[in-house]
Amino acid sequence: MKVVVGLGNPGKRYDGTRHNVGFAVIDNLATSPRAGRFQTRFQAQVSELFDEAGKILLVKPETFMNLSGRCVREVVDFYQLPLTDLLVVCDDINLPLGKLRVRAKGTHGGHNGLRDIQNHLGTTAYARLRIGVGAPREDASDHVLGRFSPTERPVIEDAVALAAQAVLVWASRGVEVCMNQYNAPKE
Repeated sequence: MKVVVGLGNPGKRYDGTRHNVGFAVIDNLATSPRAGRFQTRFQAQVSELFDEAGKILLVKPETFMNLSGRCVREVVDFYQLPLTDLLVVCDDINLPLGKLRVRAKGTHGGHNGLRDIQNHLGTTAYARLRIGVGAPREDASDHVLGRFSPTERPVIEDAVALAAQAVLVWASRGVEVCMNQYNAPKE
């Protein structure tokens, strides 16, 4: 089994914000006819998707972004999951709008959700898929909690769809293939 955790903040107030692109990718995957309905488990909304790679657990933590590690730790412990079977999907203000970046491991890069996951897992050795939400002009918090402009929406919708495809490639063919296929070229 593979586990994909999309990071975001729960509640209508945060729907469509830059910080919630991880949730958007999970929601995109959950529209598959091979996905079950969301249920509450592990301090999260969880759905099972059955793909050619087998079962993929789709997870949207309800702990708020900065406490995402609690949920991830619960899932990893419950399933005794090797971290090679975990992928975290999140926003990235250091990537241009709509660009994807897949890594097999790495630092949190200032992302509070990834920082909390790193603290709870005690390692940076888990895969992550970052989606560029553009750089903030002023306050980073206001930027990530803000919504996309009408001109940005089509770009981010395409990026979310592409990220969902990348998740399926990661699940079936591994992180290296996913990196080679989906990482944005360096600017």
